[in-house]
Amino acid sequence: MASVLCVLILWSLLKTGLAWRLAIDVPNERSLHTLPTPRVGGWGVVPVVALLTIVLAPSLWLAALLFALLAALSQIDDRRGLPVGARFGAHIAAVAIFVAAHPAAAPWWALCGVAFLMVWLVNLYNFMDGSDGLAGGMALFGFGAYAIAALRATPADIPLALAAALTAGTALGFLMFNFHPARIFLGDAGSIPLGFLAGALGYWGWAREVWPIWFPALVFAPFIADASITLLRRLLRGEKIWQAHREHYYQRMVQMGCGHARTARIWYSLMAAGIMDACTALSFSPVMQWLTVAAWMAILGVAGVCVDRRWTRYQSGLVDS
Repeated sequence: MASVLCVLILWSLLKTGLAWRLAIDVPNERSLHTLPTPRVGGWGVVPVVALLTIVLAPSLWLAALLFALLAALSQIDDRRGLPVGARFGAHIAAVAIFVAAHPAAAPWWALCGVAFLMVWLVNLYNFMDGSDGLAGGMALFGFGAYAIAALRATPADIPLALAAALTAGTALGFLMFNFHPARIFLGDAGSIPLGFLAGALGYWGWAREVWPIWFPALVFAPFIADASITLLRRLLRGEKIWQAHREHYYQRMVQMGCGHARTARIWYSLMAAGIMDACTALSFSPVMQWLTVAAWMAILGVAGVCVDRRWTRYQSGLVDS
């Protein structure tokens, strides 16, 4: 149902031409695409997820409300632009409100650390929305994993499973228009709230002992690793981390000749493998769980090194694009 509603909304926006009047992504020197494209994917995702979550999983009403408010603010940013301080302030406020309303049984400093990671997840989701099918695929796989794990828990957390499944369903509908060649982009009004919801539902599952704290991180590990390493590199060079660029691993893969579709499929494989690893590890002992996390991080590290080496050769003209 969520997929169908998302498809109908986005199809209507394109058919009526309204999509072109709401927000347009115009290519620049940092873009991976060449044609102006509507960035209104959030209009198909946010209303469906927010409304159905409030109706079907009312215990998560606050997450749905904050999700929608961040989408509204981000839509303003998509159309007119907002100061960096206003954007980050809203992200911090949304996370702080949610954590304060649903405190986990943990020390205050641990909650602050988790809240910081949630704010980072909000923003990295936006950073990783730059290639056809990538962010939508991460939503489909990541929230799908949340739904499966919530249903497998003892006792099952049905509201959490429903909210996650609804989000995964709308992501599938969005991908109908976003897989290469994309006719619609997610936009800040879609990526920012999805990043928030990934963190909020992950936190909710941890606070209610549905899964360990490492589970959400492992589910979204490819996104987290790419964005975090790229951010660190830019920070070390003294660059403005909020400015658009083409230094992410997925961006370099597209530039080196993988193309949008093949890059998305490679990332889908990584996402699926990591999710299967995470769901399997839930039945392990705590020590084995953390060893599994470390092993998957090492695998992602090796994959990153391979891309870095090929990129170096590509820049030297040793690899054809």
